[in-house]
Amino acid sequence: MGSVLVTGAGRGIGRAIAEAAARQGWHVIGLTRSAPPGVFPGDVVLGDLGDDAALACCVTSIVERHAIGAVVNNAGFIKAATLAEIAPDDIDAMWAVNTRAAIRVTQLCLPRLRGAANPRVVHIGSRAALGKIGRIGYGATKAALTGLTRSMALELAPHGITVNCVAPGPIETRLFTGANDPNVAQAMAAATPLGRLGRPEEIAASVMFLLSPDAGFITGQTLYVCGGLSIGAAPS
Repeated sequence: MGSVLVTGAGRGIGRAIAEAAARQGWHVIGLTRSAPPGVFPGDVVLGDLGDDAALACCVTSIVERHAIGAVVNNAGFIKAATLAEIAPDDIDAMWAVNTRAAIRVTQLCLPRLRGAANPRVVHIGSRAALGKIGRIGYGATKAALTGLTRSMALELAPHGITVNCVAPGPIETRLFTGANDPNVAQAMAAATPLGRLGRPEEIAASVMFLLSPDAGFITGQTLYVCGGLSIGAAPS
C-alpha cells in the first residue's frame, strides 16, 4: 500500500483515519503538533503546521525517508467568532493551519506522489464552508479547500494524482465539543436529518475509499459526510 502522511493525526478524525489506514495495510506517518495518546498505529513526527519553516523541515525530512503514496490534510484549527468579534491574529492562524498547510504539505510531497502507483490527496474540509454563524474565519478557510481541491485536481491529473475533499458535518470530537456549547451541540444533533452527531470512524471510512484503487476515476470532488445537514435541517 505504501506510506500515507496524515496531518493532525493525534486525535479525533485524524486518529481515526490513521487507525483505519493502518488496518488496510498503509504505513502511516502522523504529523501532529503534540504527542498522541496511547499507542499510535505508525510513525509520529512532531511539528507545528502553523509555522511554515517548521512545516517545511518536518515534511522534507519525511519525504526523504519515506515513499509517500498518499497525503491526508486533516489538521485543523478553529477559533469560533462572529464578524464583529474575530481578531486578525486568529484569522491568520486559521488560514495557516487549515489552508496554507494543505498547500505546502502537498507541494513538498509532490516528488514522491508523482512516482507512486496510485497517488492520492485528500483534504478534510467542513460543512461550515456552506455557512454557519460564528464561523467567519473557520468557514472561510474550509471553503477555500473546496476551490483548492478543484484547482489542484486539474493540475495533478496529468500525473495520475487524484485530489478530493471530505467535508464532515458535526462529528463527536474534542475539536467539536471545544467549539460548541453543550446545548448548541444537542441542538445540532437534533437538526441533523439523521438525528445524531457523526463519528470519526465514519469520516475515516470515506477517506479510505478515496485512497483506494477503486476511487481512481474520482477527482476534484467534495464529499459532505454530514448526516444530511448540507442539504437542509431536519423538520422541527
